[in-house]
Amino acid sequence: MLGIIGTINEPAQLNTLGGLQGGGIGALLNIVTNILIVTAGIYTLFNFILAGYGFLSAGNDPKKIEAAWAKIWQSILGLTVAAGAFVLAAIFGWLIFDNPSFILNPTITTP
Repeated sequence: MLGIIGTINEPAQLNTLGGLQGGGIGALLNIVTNILIVTAGIYTLFNFILAGYGFLSAGNDPKKIEAAWAKIWQSILGLTVAAGAFVLAAIFGWLIFDNPSFILNPTITTP
């Protein structure tokens, strides 16, 4: 019965990252993580711009000024959390694996 199913080949796109045996999945996860962090930075930049525009156009309305400051603080907090995740990953990689970039640049070995 299993002979009917056949073999499953790895996707050709995975070979551009080094293949399954060469740690291609680890490289793919690293690329996805980097894209997410860059997206977080761009989102924070746009939030700063929109909060600055809201702050400048608030006039003397205290509610609009408070909303602009809240957006600025939330943007700073989000960027701090994203950067803190990298710092914690480096610290844990250094303490556990004696290599700060072990968690940030994974190498998944397969048989």
